[in-house]
Amino acid sequence: MSQKLSNQQKGSLLAFIAVFLITPDSLLIRLSNIETWGMLFYRGAIPFVVVLIGTILFYKKNFIKALLGVGYPGIFYIFSFAICNITFLISIQNTNVANTLVMIALAPMLSAILGAIFLKETPDKKTWIAIIVTFVSCIYIFYDSLKLGNFYGDFFGFVTAFGLACNANLARYAKNRDLVPSAVVGKLCVAIFAFIFVENFELIGNDIFYVPLMCIMCVAIPFVLVTIAPRFITAAEVNLFFLLETILGPVWVWLVIKEQPSLETILGGSVIILTIAIHSFLALKKT
Repeated sequence: MSQKLSNQQKGSLLAFIAVFLITPDSLLIRLSNIETWGMLFYRGAIPFVVVLIGTILFYKKNFIKALLGVGYPGIFYIFSFAICNITFLISIQNTNVANTLVMIALAPMLSAILGAIFLKETPDKKTWIAIIVTFVSCIYIFYDSLKLGNFYGDFFGFVTAFGLACNANLARYAKNRDLVPSAVVGKLCVAIFAFIFVENFELIGNDIFYVPLMCIMCVAIPFVLVTIAPRFITAAEVNLFFLLETILGPVWVWLVIKEQPSLETILGGSVIILTIAIHSFLALKKT
């Protein structure tokens, strides 16, 4: 039996590792004391430096050539990537963690719709079923939060989901191009934008540990993997893995700082996890 991974297995593994590394992100944001724009600056600057060094070492003299080769999809990816990085942090700091992550869970549905419209890449039946089930579960979770008046944060959570859907479809459309350099530039754009509004760059106390850890483990490494994954599986399937964050993110927050998820989040999240597990199993079995 061949030990070589299929494209489905490669894409699924990359997406799973990326999203699993992202799951403590919301907790680390909650634990840090730095103001919003300072946080956004570091979330742009540190991943930019880390991944830039990695890409230069990987591409060597061909980095500039790779950057210039991203084309129009890469340019759009830069702006879409930067915007959803900004809106995620704004959302997480203006509503509870569960709300933000539930809104982000809409990304697979949005990816499937955008993919069907622009890429003529209609999801198969099992993917549509998974998207519908998870979407209904998200609505169930979100229903209770509507009474809490978190519209501002929730709106930016939705914008983040739309940005993730755009990112995945752009990466899928340009699967023969390397968009990692675009993601690097996108992080630089985030840092430059935030720099305009930062009042204090100082990291004090535990922020000296939390902020670099978050920026490298939860931001730098995952965004490279998420940029590569759509080369092997559809955009909708990549974003389906982000639903893991919808349930695990609030769990980490609950375990550490006791921000308890609602009953709706627990029940709906359980359905989401089960749906992802079944869908991934069937997809991998097919290969």
